[in-house]
Amino acid sequence: MGHEHDSELSGLGFDSLAVRAGHTRTGEGEHSEPMFLTSSFVFGSAAEAAARFGGSEPGNIYSRFTNPTVRTFEERLAALEGGERCVATSSGMAAILATCLGLLQAGDHVVSSRSIFGTTNVLFDKYLKKFGVTTTFVPLTDVAAWEKAVTPQTKLFFLETPSNPLCEVADIAALAGVARRHGILLAVDNCFCTPALQRPLELGADIVIHSATKYIDGQGRVLGGAVVGRQKEMDEVFGVVRTGGPTMSAFNAWVFLKGLETLRLRMEAHSASALQLARWLAAQPQVACVHYAGLETHPQHALAARQQRAFGGVLAFELKGGRDEAWRFIDATRMLSITANLGDAKTTITHPASTTHGRLSPEAKAAAGITEGLVRIAVGLEDIADIQADCQRGFAAL
Repeated sequence: MGHEHDSELSGLGFDSLAVRAGHTRTGEGEHSEPMFLTSSFVFGSAAEAAARFGGSEPGNIYSRFTNPTVRTFEERLAALEGGERCVATSSGMAAILATCLGLLQAGDHVVSSRSIFGTTNVLFDKYLKKFGVTTTFVPLTDVAAWEKAVTPQTKLFFLETPSNPLCEVADIAALAGVARRHGILLAVDNCFCTPALQRPLELGADIVIHSATKYIDGQGRVLGGAVVGRQKEMDEVFGVVRTGGPTMSAFNAWVFLKGLETLRLRMEAHSASALQLARWLAAQPQVACVHYAGLETHPQHALAARQQRAFGGVLAFELKGGRDEAWRFIDATRMLSITANLGDAKTTITHPASTTHGRLSPEAKAAAGITEGLVRIAVGLEDIADIQADCQRGFAAL
């Protein structure tokens, strides 16, 4: 057996944990983590099967809720986030759904940022509402508005920071203080930064949520999600996954394990190129403004510099015009991939008002700052000069 799973890992740095944490070698002596592509597991006896199903003996039962490859991913991500337990799911949205189903019930109230992924907004505003969970949406950066929205029924604060796509930054520590005073759980979607750039649990958050599909994979290959936090809350989230079945596949978990090994290196490269591109875009006459916390002109620049190690790979900019100009810009690019995904080695470009946030009402778009002239770029790992040259094609088409 290997030693990666034991106490010898304690005290190791981030990069070492990203490569080693969670892996216990089998008797085959493999160096890379094995992939357990099996639906079920065999027991040595009827008594052992009963003990495993009854919970008195640990071990694998069925891959809907016990799989060694998935468990390795969970333990590694928990180590990187500094949480007691991680629960893996089939997608980022499944991670948010499992969190809500596990920790909320009819009559409960959620306070959420307005500046969240459009599908998350629909989950809160349409589907949870059907089952008696209500949500109040507030400005991400207005701490007083969060406190004012609290009711005796409020059980959860939910936010993304930096936000999608405007890169607004929440003061996690300040909101954690409000949540603690009122006995409310604070959940932070850490998809844009990952633990390589930001560790919300260290800032007072209770729960961290990921779409592992994005930077944790890093190459746009597979879907997955994760929830990290204390054992108590994660037991409830795990119960939803075990019962409802929004399970991460073993193959996808293996891909994510490979992604974690290079996470910090990639996030630093994405961040460096995004900052360079943001500065270049801000100097273009066709651009009204650039949304990126790495720019000194960003209203939360100082806060982002304090609570993040770098500023991430996603930026957005407003063209001096509406949808026609935004679409012309996007269609004129040749290298950038027109897709709504992000966190890929390939740079992606999208028009949020008609894609990621297209299901929002005009009023909700306006409240979230999603204008028709807004373009989002998730900067990949290509040469920055080539990314800029492709954007220049977009400007030439205006």
